[in-house]
Amino acid sequence: MNLSGSDPADPLAGLASTRRSYRAGELSEDLLAPTWFEQLRAWFGQAVADERIGEPNAMQVATAGADGRPDLRTVLARGFDATGVVFYTNYSSAKGHQLGANPVAAALFSWLPLERQIRLRGPVARVDAAETARYFASRPRGAQLAAWASPQSQPIADRAELERRLAEVTERFGDDEIAPPPHWGGYRITVTEAEFWQGREFRLHDRLRYRLAAAGPDSESHWVIERLGP
Repeated sequence: MNLSGSDPADPLAGLASTRRSYRAGELSEDLLAPTWFEQLRAWFGQAVADERIGEPNAMQVATAGADGRPDLRTVLARGFDATGVVFYTNYSSAKGHQLGANPVAAALFSWLPLERQIRLRGPVARVDAAETARYFASRPRGAQLAAWASPQSQPIADRAELERRLAEVTERFGDDEIAPPPHWGGYRITVTEAEFWQGREFRLHDRLRYRLAAAGPDSESHWVIERLGP
């Protein structure tokens, strides 16, 4: 309660003058792993070990539909390999429709306590049904039921409608095993660009990027490592 009778200070008022110098580390070419996947594995392991980072696998995924309008949300990464990163969602969600029309995406891991971020870009495709089924089977039963109950991204009347839908699918499945809904599954972002960002003092950050260079007529595609201006 504001006992003085005056309005509390506007939390946005000092935004332009907010300053913080980043001094947690550095990233040089000598420190970089040979591949983007090895570098991600190393940084991800450090993020997992840092108690200040609650969900190191939380990533922002950006998509755009056929109209070109960008969209962004946070999802949980559920698989990494040398090809790319996998997440799961409702195919009928906003991002599902956008990926159907424009199957490319960008993803961002932001680990502020470490003053680091990783940016990934590339084409997107659904994972196969077997991979989706394996992951779905590992989910808690409540999350399995929620995948059936939720009309993700669609308007609903109120919370009661969502709870009614959950009660219906809970009764339908009883104690039976629950298979993935046909409208639900995984997407893999096949990484063609991976940028590793380490904050540095005075905004002179380290930005090192792995980029898959297009193949010439008589050669194979190859990875290029380059430093970017901050």
